[in-house]
Amino acid sequence: MEESRRERLTSLAVCAGAGGLALGLEQAGFDPVLLLDNRPVACETLRLNRPEWHVLEADLLDFVPEEHQEVYDVDLLAAGLPRVKASAAVGREDSDAELRLLEATVMLLHGVQPRAVLIENVSELAVKPEYGPIRSRVEVELDHLNYTYDWFVVNAKWHGVPQDRKQGILVALKGDAMRHFEPPAPDGEPPLTVGEVLGDSMAARGWPHAAVWADQAREVAPTLVGGSWNRGGPDLGPTGSKRSWARMRVNGGTIADRVPGPEDGWDPSPDGTDMVKLTVEQAARLQGFPDDWAFAGGKTVRYRQVGHASPPPVARAFGLAIRAALGLPAPALRDRW
Repeated sequence: MEESRRERLTSLAVCAGAGGLALGLEQAGFDPVLLLDNRPVACETLRLNRPEWHVLEADLLDFVPEEHQEVYDVDLLAAGLPRVKASAAVGREDSDAELRLLEATVMLLHGVQPRAVLIENVSELAVKPEYGPIRSRVEVELDHLNYTYDWFVVNAKWHGVPQDRKQGILVALKGDAMRHFEPPAPDGEPPLTVGEVLGDSMAARGWPHAAVWADQAREVAPTLVGGSWNRGGPDLGPTGSKRSWARMRVNGGTIADRVPGPEDGWDPSPDGTDMVKLTVEQAARLQGFPDDWAFAGGKTVRYRQVGHASPPPVARAFGLAIRAALGLPAPALRDRW
């Protein structure tokens, strides 16, 4: 195998969204030959950050691999799919769309024939009995195509992401390569807290209370939720999440246009009730995106992309584990990372 082949591998990313999965896999040495998403704003985000990437705005259900010869025989097929509901297993109409996308991803294996597969979804898909029929449908197809596989539950906070975010991961490898796969171990470090990660950004405009606020925001962030694309404004999640944010003196019901400045007051006493609001950029930090990763669209649409994204550090960890299972070393770091 040539040196360049050992260093950089290829990938096809479907339901690519804002690029969290693709970015993490790029850091693990997988360069996408094509990224597919049906949302124009997501495609704009991908092109904005990586003009050299081939981004296709199209519905996965309409995608024909034979019309895109570059995707044949890629090293990795990666998919960050909309969250499948357990009700899909019993034919609930409101769950059909997500299940069809999962099935379409698996059926792509016939035309693409990747060496490896990485699918990210809800943690329940990997372990809960009510999702068993869905797992079985996927596994039948993988068995037929001679893939070995396993399902995993990973928490993003195990991999340097300051967020309590569980994900379900399916890894499948052609032939018997799965016997060499070792899931990425937790990094062994205490999870980063919201204050540690956002303290400097809260101080960026000269807010005098940034250090005190950061010192009391000593928790890991709850799961960021993107919310519906079709209704509502941006917020940080359901009622339970908002209570967790309130303990850190963060208003979880909205998103700010900018961080606080010298003109913004705040009661620093432990029993104070003043709240701060996070910006889209701060939410992106909590997802593990680098600060220079830009998001297209208005505030609400930008936050939706952040909330629905897969944290890049988790994708990187699994990408490196897949490389190792294929007998390849970790790639050299690039300057832009």
